[in-house]
Amino acid sequence: MRAETLIADLIDRTRANMNRAEALRQLPLSALNARTAPERWSALECIEHLNRYGRFYLPEIEQRMKASRHPASPDFRSGWLGNYFAKALAPKEKLNHMKTFSTMDPKGSALDAGVLDVFLQQQQQMLLLLDRARRTDLSRVRTAVSFMPLLRLRLGDTFRVVIYHNERHLGQAEREAAGLAHERSLAGNAQ
Repeated sequence: MRAETLIADLIDRTRANMNRAEALRQLPLSALNARTAPERWSALECIEHLNRYGRFYLPEIEQRMKASRHPASPDFRSGWLGNYFAKALAPKEKLNHMKTFSTMDPKGSALDAGVLDVFLQQQQQMLLLLDRARRTDLSRVRTAVSFMPLLRLRLGDTFRVVIYHNERHLGQAEREAAGLAHERSLAGNAQ
């Protein structure tokens, strides 16, 4: 795959993620904190989950890019593990359920709209890193993985994993908020 093609796609996806977060920001706080079922995350819990991953991956990416001595390559070749993770996290119609590590589980956290502000700031930082990645070898630079720091993914795969993960949970947040609005609409019509 051409490195520039990958970066352009990831920039587009990040901007779309920002637009989705901005749309969530328009909803009342009560809707963003409500759950359609006790075992589910609220919309803000979904976003806080992403923020927790962002707190690990954004500095990790930046540090590895700064330390790199590898000049940009026109091509990116995904690693087998990175490609597996990226495909597993990519948004699809039927999502596979994945276990969340306790440190990344926001359930029960007291959250306010500032969670969306943090997410949007992180996405601005992601855009800057993606732009800088044009001068870095996406295949040779390696980053740690949050749940197993000794494991390393290629930089291009790390970008894919983080951004696809963002898309996945933004969809979950939107579905949760839409489901709640639908339930309230039905309740209002029943009266």
